[in-house]
Amino acid sequence: MEPRNTNSEAKMLLTHAKTLRLHTGNLVNRSRLKKKCPCSPSEELQDCIQASLSDWFSTTKLPTKDFPDTLDCSIPQATDRISPEERDELRVSVKLFLCESVQSSISDAVEMVCQALAVSQLDSVIIAPPWPLDGESRSLAHLQPSWKELEVLVGSQKIAAIGTSDLDKDLLEQLYNWAQVKPSSNQFNLASCCVMPPELTAFAKEFDIQLLTHNDPKELMTAATFQEALREGSQDLNVADWRLEWVLRYSIIVKCRGIIKAKGYLVSARKASP
Repeated sequence: MEPRNTNSEAKMLLTHAKTLRLHTGNLVNRSRLKKKCPCSPSEELQDCIQASLSDWFSTTKLPTKDFPDTLDCSIPQATDRISPEERDELRVSVKLFLCESVQSSISDAVEMVCQALAVSQLDSVIIAPPWPLDGESRSLAHLQPSWKELEVLVGSQKIAAIGTSDLDKDLLEQLYNWAQVKPSSNQFNLASCCVMPPELTAFAKEFDIQLLTHNDPKELMTAATFQEALREGSQDLNVADWRLEWVLRYSIIVKCRGIIKAKGYLVSARKASP
């Protein structure tokens, strides 16, 4: 193992980079993280970012020439790639949290997770676009750009099925009527209501939309929490100019047994322009 980078060396890497891509690897096998029991998805993600960055800085050798514009903070041995022989036995499900409205984010995230897991297609992707800044509810116009990009990925066979998160019956119906590729699922947060609304249940049943439950907060990770995780994982560096772009959470499930073989996060962040 390479000796741990000094603070000044780590600072040089982050100073020169414009984009940061991080992969936690398979959390099922990460004993360091198993010892903790995060009480929320946000805390789990914060722990993952901090631990993965710390591990990466301690095992990465600095480049001898040019510093990269993109830091790929992944530890290959921590990732369980899927072999062609076992692909048919596994289901790869993804939820993508968009922190900024950047149109290329969805295709970038899908390409990154496909490469990381060595698959050509994801079985399902649920999209969670950023909520409007004014705090208002999502509208169809707010969802359309993301959905169009998902439809392109379905057309190119990168994704088999696409779904939504936290849509009420009216908005789900609007999306269903407008979309060329219909939503196959809609996640519902039981924290906001302990029982599925009857009108949502009836609509989903009529149009064969699977209703799933989740406990993710409206904002998976705040800017301040992300910067705190980044600072602690990178040896207390100044990270005030880094912004979170998207977070992708994946699960690899053994179909016949219904157990989780692997789960993990991919994260993308960029440095704000001066």
